[in-house]
Amino acid sequence: MQIGRREFLKAGGVALAAGSAVAAGPATAQAPAPQRAFEANDWARVRAQFGLKSDRVDMSAMLIAAHPKAVREAIARHRDALDETPIEYLEQNNRRLQNVARERVGRYFGALATDVALTDSTTMGAGLVYNGLKLRPGQEVLTTDRDYYVTHESLRLASMRNGASVRRIRLPDPAKAGAGGLAQAVVREIKPNTRVVALTWVLSSTGLKMPIPAISHEIARLNAGRAEADRIILAVDGVHGFGNQDVGLPELGCDLFFAGCHKWIFGPRGTGVVIGTKAGWSALAPTIPTFLASDAYSDWISGTPATDCTGARLTPGGFKAFEHVWALSDAFVIHDWVGRKQVADRTAELADQLKTGLAAMPHVTLATPRSRELSAGIVSFEVAGMTPAQTVAKLREWKILGSVAPYARPLVRLTPSIRNTPDEVDFALKAVRAMA
Repeated sequence: MQIGRREFLKAGGVALAAGSAVAAGPATAQAPAPQRAFEANDWARVRAQFGLKSDRVDMSAMLIAAHPKAVREAIARHRDALDETPIEYLEQNNRRLQNVARERVGRYFGALATDVALTDSTTMGAGLVYNGLKLRPGQEVLTTDRDYYVTHESLRLASMRNGASVRRIRLPDPAKAGAGGLAQAVVREIKPNTRVVALTWVLSSTGLKMPIPAISHEIARLNAGRAEADRIILAVDGVHGFGNQDVGLPELGCDLFFAGCHKWIFGPRGTGVVIGTKAGWSALAPTIPTFLASDAYSDWISGTPATDCTGARLTPGGFKAFEHVWALSDAFVIHDWVGRKQVADRTAELADQLKTGLAAMPHVTLATPRSRELSAGIVSFEVAGMTPAQTVAKLREWKILGSVAPYARPLVRLTPSIRNTPDEVDFALKAVRAMA
């Protein structure tokens, strides 16, 4: 049957009007935070923000987070608007909502919005940072033998292009060295040609939390006697502290920080950040063209593109899952409600409970340091007579969700977060105790 223009417009008039209203209306009606201030007995309300199945104990937040209510609703809101009026909603909101997200990240982590770049993941952040470093042949990057594959591989690929060398050092036993010994083990390996120190804040293998503030303090002292072109840049993969520690960029003292937001931040899946200081940005060049910098197109058309790097210029352009990028702001609804310190304290309390229980079992070897100074939310261990994969499988029979650390020395990982309860930790300990 032929449908003319008049009939089409008449039949679709209501839908078209509704779509226009969505596009023209407030695009970021953020999900409201709970009405009253957070109280000590509100952890059940925190748990209720997540749609996790109640018949499981999920201690895998370090891998991929479930979206809390505010994030789920924001994604749905933006997705529906994009489906109804895609080009209008995109044109009216993309730059604005990305900048809102940058502001919220900066406010949480003690940085300016202009110093925040938006990425897809920790891996993308590592690639953008280490590929973009302005290194010369003869200069080196110093890292450790315990850093993750993504750091090692990003540095290897970058060194093939820029001619700089990469040197891995071996870290001492944290139990013997302590925070001070770990910091000195890194600092004393810095040489005159060391341009970058590439570290991980919390290791995803053992859960060791590196003393980044102490290291950055010593690097600042060394930089006082260096020319700007030889200044030591401290770059940190911070994903397993970002969202569970009461620390921001000023306290860490690093120049470049990158992390995914779909782990401890509980942000939209497929979101991440790079956060930098003036010194960090000056040491970088963008890799992927941006659409976010306001002068990107005009510079291209004029034939004189800018050469400096900023948070906007490091943010990759292109079309992406915009509803997830825009909903990043809403991840901080739950963090703002609970408070950064209370999130950190609760995570530490649950991790302490788990570590104490595991350490008391003769058939368990705990790999994560017991002290809060050297650990965060990751708890890694081994069970005698079982491979980590077998242990994780046995935990799954109890409907406890953990993971295996994929390193040369594989370990079992349980990572309690603010989604969990002390009773769930006790249940996990009961399951491990039954493996004796």
